[in-house]
Amino acid sequence: MKIVFWNWRPDGIVINKNHRTQYILEFKRSSDRNENFLRVMEDEANEQHKSIIKALKADALEWTFEQINFVAGRCGAVVKDDFYNKLERLNAQAGEKDKILAVHVQRICEVHDTTIRSYHQQIHGSPGADTTTSMENIGEQVYV
Repeated sequence: MKIVFWNWRPDGIVINKNHRTQYILEFKRSSDRNENFLRVMEDEANEQHKSIIKALKADALEWTFEQINFVAGRCGAVVKDDFYNKLERLNAQAGEKDKILAVHVQRICEVHDTTIRSYHQQIHGSPGADTTTSMENIGEQVYV
């Protein structure tokens, strides 16, 4: 299912039917050479999508809409405490958090690989990589 809001397609959506909450997920990459990379990208993502969140809140008063930003450094850094805090907001089951982090880091590596393959294909004409996505139930009617 492809969801588009005013020519903006979120990176992911989590719907918690029990709490009538919808989380808009944004995944960002940033230079992790700067110690403030997490805060800078959080602020940028929140500013980028605040009008969409505001419109959603005004249109569906019985629902809560929040944006959760996951930031990875270009060198592959993931701030584990920040990542786990965000999974907590999504009501992820305790036993699933390490698995989700491992899959997230693997996905970051795959995206990095895809970028390198794409660059190589553009320069040398070699075949590129293919990527896919899926939804997974992480507990209590919460889907990623």
